[in-house]
Amino acid sequence: MDILTIFFRTVLIYFVVFLMLRLMGKREIGKLSLFDLVISIMIAEIAVFVLEDAAKPLMAGLVPMATLVLIQIFIAYITLKNRNLRILFDGEPSVIIKEGLIDREEMRKHRYNLDDLMQQLRQNKIMNVADVEFAVLEPSGKLSVVEKSQKEKVKETTIDEHGLKGTIRYEGLPLPLIMDGKVQDDNLEKIGKTRFWLKNQLQIKGARDFKEVFYCSIDHRGRMFLDRKR
Repeated sequence: MDILTIFFRTVLIYFVVFLMLRLMGKREIGKLSLFDLVISIMIAEIAVFVLEDAAKPLMAGLVPMATLVLIQIFIAYITLKNRNLRILFDGEPSVIIKEGLIDREEMRKHRYNLDDLMQQLRQNKIMNVADVEFAVLEPSGKLSVVEKSQKEKVKETTIDEHGLKGTIRYEGLPLPLIMDGKVQDDNLEKIGKTRFWLKNQLQIKGARDFKEVFYCSIDHRGRMFLDRKR
């Protein structure tokens, strides 16, 4: 009898949770706002609570779940009418890269580090920060990227290769040479260069010391990207 009870309760809770999530709206799972995510987790926890103890009345789980869904629908409605409330509950996009420059303070504000940035750029099929004009961190955590125009890329490549052509001896993804003021010595070794060479290149670009640089990378064509701390 207990097994049959658990079986029917599981089937019922499954359809109840499914219906409630459908009522919450048609957002992709990866694009849920923080508020939607909290509601979803709470519904899942209540569902497990009801299933774990067959002695608990179903209403002890169904009422809290229905309440959470009503709260979500109500909040979704009022935020639809009021942008300030929408920003309060869902957050707003943050510009991480603007006009080719990384915004260090914005990254720090969201506890978003350079490794996170590099990973999400690769997910957008962009291997070099130097190719990015704008990058926006959406409230869902997804990074939206606008690449530089081909004309701009060619212009920058021509400028960089004027001083570096023929000096880089490796093939592959762009290598970070400085991250948050710290020199990546292992990557310098990969291209057969020293800190002295790197410092000279930085001085050419107007940076006097490694600590002034937030991020610096170089690709296999010798194109160097430099973002200074501001």
